[in-house]
Amino acid sequence: MNTSEPKAGERITAVRVDDDSLAVDLLDGRTVIVPLAWYPRLSHASEAERCNFRLMGAGYVINWPELDEHLSSQGLLAGAPAPSVATVSTAG
Repeated sequence: MNTSEPKAGERITAVRVDDDSLAVDLLDGRTVIVPLAWYPRLSHASEAERCNFRLMGAGYVINWPELDEHLSSQGLLAGAPAPSVATVSTAG
């Protein structure tokens, strides 16, 4: 049976954001590093806005309240970038 419940090892222990990437350390020792370009809200944010985050959902979700951005450890592990306006077809 497939479940969407996060595993204990997927709990986030540290978050680092720079101009190019987002790095997230997990309880089980893994580090997930993704391009910041995947998340336009973070990519276009100031350094202060990027640093203003909190862990939510028992440590499985990163929330940037000023940016209305929420990323889960499960989404990061799945390699899921934010939906892009460019990928939405407007042809009709």
